[in-house]
Order: sequence, then C-alpha cells, then structure tokens
Amino acid sequence: MKGVGIFGGTFDPIHLGHLICAQYVFENRDLEKIIFIPSKISPHKKYITTAESHHRLEMIKLAINQIPYFEYSDFEIKKNGISYSIDTLLHYKKQYNNLELIIGEDNFIHFNTWKNPERIVEISKIIMLKRTQFKNDQKNIYANSVVYLNSPNIEISASNIRNRIKNKQPINFLVTKEIRNYIIENNLYGA
Repeated sequence: MKGVGIFGGTFDPIHLGHLICAQYVFENRDLEKIIFIPSKISPHKKYITTAESHHRLEMIKLAINQIPYFEYSDFEIKKNGISYSIDTLLHYKKQYNNLELIIGEDNFIHFNTWKNPERIVEISKIIMLKRTQFKNDQKNIYANSVVYLNSPNIEISASNIRNRIKNKQPINFLVTKEIRNYIIENNLYGA
C-alpha cells in the first residue's frame, strides 16, 4: 500500500525549496500523495510573527494547484492553538495506514524535544531530508528510526524571503510567480 506524506511547517511563505524537496520525496518514496499542512502556531516558533494562517494556506493552494499528487489541509489552522505533529498524525492515522512525516535535518536535530516523539515514531515513518553530511547523532535516540534522504541542497529560506521583501529586493526564482503576486496584492511582509 502506498504511503501518504505529511509535510507540515509554517510555510511563511511556501517557496521553491519546499516544492523541490516535496517533489524529491514523492519521486523517491512510494507515496500516493503529499499533504502540505501549515501550522497555526509552531511550537518551536511561538514568538515569531508570521503572515496570518489564511494567507499561508492560500499561498500553499496557489503553489500546488497544478500538481495532482500534492494536497493541502487546514487541519492545524482550524484547531487553533499550538500545532503539534503528534496530534496531526493521530488525526490522519484514522484515514491512512501508512504515514510518512517529512522533516528537515534542522528539525530532526531537536526531534527529541517534540511532543511525544516516541509515539510519532510508532505511528509514522520519519523521512529526514539531509542537506549536509549529517552525522547520525548518538544523542538523538530516534536516529535509528528515520529514513534518510539526500535531498537537493536548496539554499532558500522563508526568513530570507521575508527579509528581501522588507528590504524591497526581488524574490524572483525563490517563490512561484503566483506566490509573489499574492504577497504583493495582499501587502504581506511589508511588500
């Protein structure tokens, strides 16, 4: 049975790095689809100002609308409050047997601080996107529970995009044209 990829994040904004990595995961895992799930409030970014959740969801819709195996969900946004991966996975486990949680190397380093990491590993495969010569950290007890994918090294970050917008610098080639237009039309990030 094909798996379902769960790709959560703030997506503030969603950018080509997210899309390229998601495509790479789809091509290298036996997945039926990947669901992009923007968080309402990220537990590790509680104090970072973000675009309102409805804007982030709308940008995801625009970014993936031509890709039949990419979907979006407003599950975490509708929940209100802090978005924990375990809650999202438990929700989707009722619908799909084979879940694969897609996370970046930067998030995996702190995986043991997540809410119920042992349960996350029980109910889903963890697909970690390696960007560097990641060393299997012996301090992270979950390191052997992960599928490591050498993802393309895309040096694009949402914080850099927000800074470029704030400083009136172009964001061409970092986001899709539709996302760029949406940001400008909705005056996001000081556009």
